[in-house]
Order: sequence, then C-alpha cells, then structure tokens
Amino acid sequence: MTYESYPGGGSQGYQPFSDGVPQSPLRPGPAPGSVVNAVRLMYVGAAISLVGVILNIATEGSLKTRVRNTYPRLTPSQVTRLAHIDFVFIIVLGLIFVGLWVWMAFMCRAGRNWARLTGTGFFGFLTIFMIIILTGAGGGLGGGLALIPALILWLVGLGAVILLWRKDASAFFRPQYY
Repeated sequence: MTYESYPGGGSQGYQPFSDGVPQSPLRPGPAPGSVVNAVRLMYVGAAISLVGVILNIATEGSLKTRVRNTYPRLTPSQVTRLAHIDFVFIIVLGLIFVGLWVWMAFMCRAGRNWARLTGTGFFGFLTIFMIIILTGAGGGLGGGLALIPALILWLVGLGAVILLWRKDASAFFRPQYY
C-alpha cells in the first residue's frame, strides 16, 4: 500500500506514517535536574497548600471576627453565614490546590509539555489570587496566618515555573519522534 505525502510534508518535520505504520513520540529520557527540582518544588507546594488548609481550619474562629470587621453593617446571622461560606470556600480551594500541585508534578515528571503550560497558567491564577489576598479585595479570604503560607506558596510556584522553562527542561518536554 502506497501513501502519498502530505503537500509540503516531504521529509521535513514530523511524519505521522512511515511505511504505513503510525509513529508515536518517544518517551523522554531521564528528566534533567531542573525538571526534577521543579517537581520537588511542586510537592513542596502541595505540602504548603495542605498546611494552609490546616491553618485555616485552626483559625476558623477568627474568620468570623474578620468578616465582622470587614462588613460592620451585617447582622450577626449574616456574619455567621458569610464566615461559613468563606470557610468552606477556603478549605475547598486549598484542597484543590493540593491536588493540582500533585497532578502537575506527576505530569511534568512524565514529560508532558501540556502540563508545563498548564502549570504556568495555574501560576498565573495563583498570582491573581495573591493580589486578591494582599489587597484585601477578597474580604475575609485567607487573611491572618494563611498569608504566610500563601506567600511561600507563590515563591515556590515561581521557582517551579522558572525551572520548567530552562533550556534543558525545554529539550526534555519537546517531543522526539523515531
């Protein structure tokens, strides 16, 4: 069986078929040090996110006070309701962060370029989240003791993103075909 080459395909670039057999990307070789260190930072990020969740659970009582101080015109029942909503939101968001850190670590370690791109996007969202926390735009969102792990988490994310985009990491994430 003979296949005509795709117009402009020739012998340049990726050839999806060779002798009628589909080609697949080779598995990347061992991860370079920058990727290994980025993955380690991602695990640290997951641990810090978990610490943030625990700190938010431990400081749940102060959340009601922060809501009351932020919105002094609310009735006591409204303060309680908003504090509960904020508490659940903070805990769920923190657990999602833990899962995302671990997932991105596994996928980056496996050489998935989409994971490097997605992780960079998640870092962008983390940056926006930090701006919200630091400006107080989120009301009672993540104040108090949660600010320290959030700042450390942002720095860990920055380090991981920088490592994932180094030259040796880019070569690791580039698909190679046989």
